[in-house]
Amino acid sequence: MRFYTGRHRYYCGIDLHARTMYLCILDHESGDKLLHRNLRCDPELFLETIAPYRCDLVVATECTFCWYWLADLCAREGIAFVLGHALYMKAIHGGKAKNDRVDSHKIAVLLRAGALPKAYVYPPGMRATRDLLRRRLFFVRKRGELFAHVRTTHHQYNLPTPSGQLLYQCNRAKVPDAFLDPIVRTSVEADLALAGHYDGLIRSLERTLLKQAKVEDPSTLDLLQTIPGVGPILALTLLYELHDIARFKRVQRFLSYARLVKSQKSSAGKVLGTSGAKIGNAHLKWAFSEAAVLFLRKNPRGQKHLDRLRSKHGKGKALSILAARLGRASYYMLRRGVAFDMDRFMN
Repeated sequence: MRFYTGRHRYYCGIDLHARTMYLCILDHESGDKLLHRNLRCDPELFLETIAPYRCDLVVATECTFCWYWLADLCAREGIAFVLGHALYMKAIHGGKAKNDRVDSHKIAVLLRAGALPKAYVYPPGMRATRDLLRRRLFFVRKRGELFAHVRTTHHQYNLPTPSGQLLYQCNRAKVPDAFLDPIVRTSVEADLALAGHYDGLIRSLERTLLKQAKVEDPSTLDLLQTIPGVGPILALTLLYELHDIARFKRVQRFLSYARLVKSQKSSAGKVLGTSGAKIGNAHLKWAFSEAAVLFLRKNPRGQKHLDRLRSKHGKGKALSILAARLGRASYYMLRRGVAFDMDRFMN
């Protein structure tokens, strides 16, 4: 957990919503409320409201879905901006009373005290591409739900499930013919027709993403694909979710952010378990977990290494350890600008 400890004359906490924003500005010396007001989300109105305090002001808001425009506005106007980590801000979520007025004041108080936990403010340059990549994953999962429904329908009528993966068009052609009831057949045909539409959309998005990545950061994209099993899609995910490896000062911070290691809870020398499983980047966790499985394909040395881990820790934990090792290797690869070295990885 990292806190914002910058010193300013004025501290502005904002409880931000889609159409409204509740502002609270505190004085550094006295902690008095200088302004506490509800506004509509209008850039000009916001700048006009904070104008008397802009000489030395820092603005903070919780990491919600609508912070992009406020961060970009502060960057353009030269105003310090802090994004609060939503899961760490327990002073807001755990309070007895919770409303916009209370929340904005608490954000300002945390900011003034140097106790506001920071989240990463992803800059606008590559942000749109990252969001498009996440949207592609959403469509892939929706297509997977359609395939799952087709297989469930087979089970409902005690029919053998389709042979081969429905991901491939050649395996879908005769699937509806297994059903005698025309209404059930129509339902399955609708699922497959929509899946076919998703196929074209996903392929189009992948071409756009690869083209954009080759413009924005081609060297990192190429480096990531030197890892055995990491293809274009996993490389894109790692590239845009990481953004800049230099923002992680130590490999431990990177592994924690990628959810590749667990955080230990202890008190008075007693270990009480782990915590924080949902804090971090779920997309990186998925990417390295997939990379660990694909790393083993046609890789005898990798399979032998996994067998040693499995004999000691079991299959599930062995794959998690392999994913963490790939994460560690990726960190040093990107920091040093070198390709993946299998001999060094196995030692």
